[in-house]
Amino acid sequence: MNAYFDAVQALLKEVETDAEPVLKAAAGELAERIRRGGIVQLFGSGHSQLLAQEGFYRAGSLAPVKPISIEPLMLHEGALRSSALEKDPAFGKTFLPSLDIRPDDAVIIISTSGRNPVPLDAAEYAVSQGAYTVSLQSLRYTGQEHPSRHASGKRLEDIVSAVLDTKVPPGDGILQIGGIQCGPVSSVIGNALLHALLCETVSYMEENGMAAPVFRSGNLDGNEAHNEQLVARYSGRIDF
Repeated sequence: MNAYFDAVQALLKEVETDAEPVLKAAAGELAERIRRGGIVQLFGSGHSQLLAQEGFYRAGSLAPVKPISIEPLMLHEGALRSSALEKDPAFGKTFLPSLDIRPDDAVIIISTSGRNPVPLDAAEYAVSQGAYTVSLQSLRYTGQEHPSRHASGKRLEDIVSAVLDTKVPPGDGILQIGGIQCGPVSSVIGNALLHALLCETVSYMEENGMAAPVFRSGNLDGNEAHNEQLVARYSGRIDF
């Protein structure tokens, strides 16, 4: 059991060191967009969609955070279906035109491999709408060994404005036990990077005289009015 903890801690330290300049730059972009009335939207499919839910309506997280929830891409509607649709070059056309993405928004696209058509289509669409784009992906999936499945030949890092590199090993498992790769790590590292980015955004806002709109815990007395005000402020764009 300690082997998994040790491996995760070592990878977290490596990611923390390398991601610092990207986190700071991206946080400034997110903060300025929130200041102008934009929101932060998150897109992913399968297990990446679970990460898209992470910052949503969360105590200690920014209020203007919206997961893009496309049911057929979510695990509860079928894991096999979700995986197949993420690779379908035509599926993005069924939902992307209906998304409310605006120039003052930031969109975070989560795809560990950075090669499948639907996340790339989502990134291209967000760029076309003028949004600031960030990817959560592992650059250890290289273009040479893991080429794009998108018609353009591009990978996710070729489309977005900033890349938060999770450094997850191809295959996701961080351990080798008896020749078996196991111990998925993309969710642990992805969550850490996502919350680091949101916290850095709060820090930027506070340092620059912007009141950071952060939810407080509903399980602590006295926070209801604060949270209700934030819900009312953003309910025009986000379904809480």
